[in-house]
Amino acid sequence: MSFSRRALLGASGLAMLPGAVPAPALAQSGERVLRYGISMADIPQTTGQPDRGAGAYQFTGHTIYDSLVAWEMDVADRPGKLVPGLATSWEANPADRTKWTLKLRENVRFHDGSAFDADAVIWNVEKVMNNQAPHFDQRQAAQVRPRLPSLASWRKLDAMTVELTTKAVDSLFPYQLLWFLISSPAQYERLGRSWERFAAEPSGTGPFRLARLVPRERAELVKNAAYWNPSRVPKVDRLVLVCAPDAVTRSNALLTGQLDLIETPALDMVPQLRAAGNRVVENVTPHVWNYHLSLLEGSPWRDLRLRQAANLAINRDEIVTLLGGLAKPATGVVDPSSPWFGRPEFRVRFDPDAARRLVREAGFSPQNPLRTRFIIATGGSGQMLSMPMNEYIQQAWREVGISVEFQPVELEVLYTAWRNGAAHESLRGVTANNVAYVTSDPLYALVRFFHSNQIAPVGVNWSHYRDPETDRLIDAAVQSFDSAEQDRLMARVHERVVDQALLVFVVHDTNPHVLGRNVRGYVQAQHWFQDLTTLS
Repeated sequence: MSFSRRALLGASGLAMLPGAVPAPALAQSGERVLRYGISMADIPQTTGQPDRGAGAYQFTGHTIYDSLVAWEMDVADRPGKLVPGLATSWEANPADRTKWTLKLRENVRFHDGSAFDADAVIWNVEKVMNNQAPHFDQRQAAQVRPRLPSLASWRKLDAMTVELTTKAVDSLFPYQLLWFLISSPAQYERLGRSWERFAAEPSGTGPFRLARLVPRERAELVKNAAYWNPSRVPKVDRLVLVCAPDAVTRSNALLTGQLDLIETPALDMVPQLRAAGNRVVENVTPHVWNYHLSLLEGSPWRDLRLRQAANLAINRDEIVTLLGGLAKPATGVVDPSSPWFGRPEFRVRFDPDAARRLVREAGFSPQNPLRTRFIIATGGSGQMLSMPMNEYIQQAWREVGISVEFQPVELEVLYTAWRNGAAHESLRGVTANNVAYVTSDPLYALVRFFHSNQIAPVGVNWSHYRDPETDRLIDAAVQSFDSAEQDRLMARVHERVVDQALLVFVVHDTNPHVLGRNVRGYVQAQHWFQDLTTLS
């Protein structure tokens, strides 16, 4: 087996990963243990609402906790759908469609033994939505409030029924509840009403319990044998999440037996990983790697010609090659196979001559380039190979007359900047962000980015985009309870987004994982949500 120079350099400084547990120690314990190398520099927040983006939900979200409305994660050959979680049903009141009644699941207990009920749900809503609540947690609120833009009020109807009221009729509201996870009020009280202590000893209703947390190193999750859903009882006794943000180190750790499973391998090491008997798994992922352009007064991207030129300058096929084939060129927010793609008139493609012409028409050239600055992530789950792609695109833009300076920051810093919006004082001089976006449903693909009532910091319309016709189409879609009509209207929204080149669309990723020879049973869903209980 021959190793690339890059791989050898990575291996030379490897020794033992800080968070890895040696295989002999595992064998002596008698447990079925799986060590998972994740691309994050720290373990995501464990108090109930993970930080570090959508990819973090598979690690400290859907392992320790459950949502009221869940996503089907045990299928790989088609997109999942909404399924019952801690709520067995949800229904908008026919007399007042802003009021949703949720019937809660009976006989569910938190890891600490306390009962799940309507009081627990209301307590959890208050912890992130009511700044005056004694148990309000700003860190959790920062993660989930932008994901619940429609929620206006809440109340308990009886011991196992709650009513959630939206600000206006919103047929897509159940999709928002996918992101709202339920933690234990009793455990919070037992730990002296301290979220810091709760982070070390969390209690949810999920299929795993947290046994040990070492910040910036690892989290050890153990099976919850009493989990309420028999089909999601974990197949391993202990799952060790190991922080390994460097792709080469992560890949070498799998080759040397320090890890059993990794996400996002070093792409030039994929042949070695396969030759060693490991299995590369990927799947269609509703996720787009893009640049979200500022449309504030003074931003160069208010000029449609420059937005189109930035899209036309990129050879996406070469980027897919750079990514080892583990990606797909993006021609919009969603893939052309999506019912929301529509028929845009602007065709996202590689056409450097057209890009240069548009840049010249806007008053710039390679000799007199547009100079601007973007904020980007140094890495992290969901960002694929951010730095190599950014450097490739930076050069492609330079050739047509667009000179971009990158401001690299840690992933959670980027998320904070994204939630703050382009007008925030900390982003003075920054005209685009590079957060990769989940696009699994109409809310996540389109509504949250392009409706004027979602302008940051209320939502994540980062660019401050305002368009009455786009608003009208979205409003009509969220007021319709006919899925075909929703799809038709969302397709028209997407056409406007692409025709106006509101983002620079680069690639859709395929969320590659590498499974060691001893790993079985993993089902990779077509989502950023993944079910780690399927691992064996």
